[in-house]
Amino acid sequence: MQIDRNENPEFLNDYLTYITVVKGLAVSTVQVYYQDIRQFLRFLVLDNSTDAVPAKNALDAVEIRDMTIEEVRKITLRDIHNYYSFLASECGNRDKIRVRKATSLRSFFRYLTKQAALLDYDPTTNLELSRPKHALPKYLNLTESLDLLKTATSDAEGKHSLRDYCMLTLFLNCGVRLGELVGLNLSSLDLEEARMRVLGKGNKERIVYLNAACMSALKEYLFERTQAETDDPALFLSNRNTRISRRRVQQTVENALKAAGLGGRGLSTHKLRHTAATLMYQHGHVDVLTLKSILGHESISTTEIYTHLSDTSVQEAMDHAPLADVRRTDLK
Repeated sequence: MQIDRNENPEFLNDYLTYITVVKGLAVSTVQVYYQDIRQFLRFLVLDNSTDAVPAKNALDAVEIRDMTIEEVRKITLRDIHNYYSFLASECGNRDKIRVRKATSLRSFFRYLTKQAALLDYDPTTNLELSRPKHALPKYLNLTESLDLLKTATSDAEGKHSLRDYCMLTLFLNCGVRLGELVGLNLSSLDLEEARMRVLGKGNKERIVYLNAACMSALKEYLFERTQAETDDPALFLSNRNTRISRRRVQQTVENALKAAGLGGRGLSTHKLRHTAATLMYQHGHVDVLTLKSILGHESISTTEIYTHLSDTSVQEAMDHAPLADVRRTDLK
C-alpha cells in the first residue's frame, strides 16, 4: 500500500517521517501503523458528526487532511474506548488485532507528546486492553520439513528450481524473515567465512552463519545466478531479472507446501521461521539466548514463543529425569 501524504494532516506526515527515518521501522510496519492511525482519525471525524455508531464502510470516504492539532488535543480516553467498541462491534476485530492497533496509537501519541511536544497529555496513558492468549505457533516437524525439501528437489526441471530450493533451505535452517530474505544482496554473502549479513527489523544488521546445507544450496544457485544478465544486486531474482518480490516468495512457498501435501494448514513463510527455531531448539540443543541472537529478537520473551516443546519432548524429558527409574522397592 502506497501512502499518499497529500491526504494527511501535517502532524501525521511528520510522525511517519519520524518512525521511518529516526526509528528506522520497516516499510511494512510503517504502513500498518499508518493504516491503524488513519482509521482512528477517520472514526473520530465520523463519530463527532453523528450520534449513531459509525458504519465500517463509511470510514473510507472520510477525509482527515484538514484535521488540526487542536482537534487532536481534545481526544480523551473515552474517545479511544468508543473506538475500540467500534472495532469489536462493527469491524469484528479480535483481541490480537485490537492490541496491535493499541500499539500503533500509543506510538503515535507518544510521538506527539514527547518528541514533537504538540500535546501536554497522552490519552493512551491509562489505556488497558485484555492481552490475547498466545497460541503455540504452527510449524513443520522434522519429517515434514524433509518432505518439503525433497519435493522441492524433485522439481529439477523447474525454471527456478535451484533458486526455490535455496530459499526454502535458508528459511528452514536460518529462520530468516520474509523481508530479510528478499532484501539479501550478492554482497550480503561471505562464503569464505560461511556467513551472511541480514538486515532485520529497524534496519538492524546481524550476522547469520551458514551450515553445510545452506552453503551447498547457495553454491548451486549462485552458478545459475551469475549467468543472469542484470545489474540488480539482489541475491534472488524474479523472471524479469529484478529483485524477487515478497509475494512471489510467498507463492513459491505456498506451492511447495501444496506439492508436499502440506497445504491447507495455514502455513506460510513466517511459519517456516517458526519451524527453523523449533527444530534448532528441539533437535539442535540450542539455548534460548543463542536462538534470540540467531532470530534477531530484541526481547527474550519473543524468543520464548518459539521454544515450545512437543508432547514427545516433554515425555522424553520426564523419562530422563534423574529419579525416573527409582522404585520404592529399590530403596528398601
